Amino acid sequence: MAWEEPRKTGMVYRRLGNSGLHISAIGLGGWLTFGGHVEDEKTFKCMKQAYDLGINFFDTAENYTAGKSEIVMGQAIKKFGWKRSDLVISTKINWGAVNGEILVNNHGLSRKHIIEGLEASLQRLDLKYVDIVYAHRPDRLTPMEETVRAFNYVIDNGMAMYWGTSEWSADEIAEAIGIAKDLRMIAPVVEQPFYNILMRNKVEGDFQRLYPRYGIGLTTFSPQFFGLLSGKYNDSPDAPPEGSRISESKDGFGEGMRKTYGDDSWKEKIAKSKKLKTVAEKLGATQSQLALAWCLKNPNVTSVITGASRPEQIVENVECLEILDKLTPEIMGEIDEIADNKIVLDPARQG
Repeated sequence: MAWEEPRKTGMVYRRLGNSGLHISAIGLGGWLTFGGHVEDEKTFKCMKQAYDLGINFFDTAENYTAGKSEIVMGQAIKKFGWKRSDLVISTKINWGAVNGEILVNNHGLSRKHIIEGLEASLQRLDLKYVDIVYAHRPDRLTPMEETVRAFNYVIDNGMAMYWGTSEWSADEIAEAIGIAKDLRMIAPVVEQPFYNILMRNKVEGDFQRLYPRYGIGLTTFSPQFFGLLSGKYNDSPDAPPEGSRISESKDGFGEGMRKTYGDDSWKEKIAKSKKLKTVAEKLGATQSQLALAWCLKNPNVTSVITGASRPEQIVENVECLEILDKLTPEIMGEIDEIADNKIVLDPARQG
């Protein structure tokens, strides 16, 4: 399929940090869904819908549903015969692909696991290379230089085009970039952090020095705070509604969320979500669209990774691009007042 058709949908493409890579402002991820509680045929329909709407960025990880997410994503690429050059595929390495069993060298960011782990990911994806490989959380037991050299090895050997980090601290990212520069090697170009209206401290506070100094791009995840900002939990402060991700998930994620659901912290977040519904209605948008558009108003965010179990959700998510211009300073201020967590930056610390 030529790119002319998807671009008619109004998809926005942004440059990934200071790299030359352009990715869709909305990405599609496979966490908890693809290869998990979403059957393969539904996964294929979701990916096809995303592609038809101009999404070129698809994200997964070696540990998502014990590697099954990578398998079904690779199957979809083959099923539809998409040109590899039209896609930006990313995966993440650290935790291995075996749920419930951590073999001694089948995890972490050692040279051994980065190389062997990515080789295994490529076999599951049935691809020659990924565009981006992330260090999926830091590994503080492995020397940073070993990790930097290993990611450069997989790039030099054609297994990946770029490398990045996910949920690293600002100091760890700066250390990796510094070591790469000292060694005249390729530094990470992207970080994948948790970021949404309710959780913004790291992206807007801790990372403030990284953007002007290193040009790091961001591919953020959980823009709806595990679905809470979609509004589906607004009328369920004490227990998650039936059919929701939190109530249905049978893995550690669902169990952990259910243990704390209904406490004061959750009730406070739900109360804020209910107030945000008024803002969304004022803009003629859904709460989900407001949550996504808000993330994309941050100029340091290259792409927001979304999840979906139905094609209609992807259509709704992409339509958030239509309200970006409606998020005026006044509207953003109203959201800040509801969220009550705006980061006040010190201009002297931004350079």
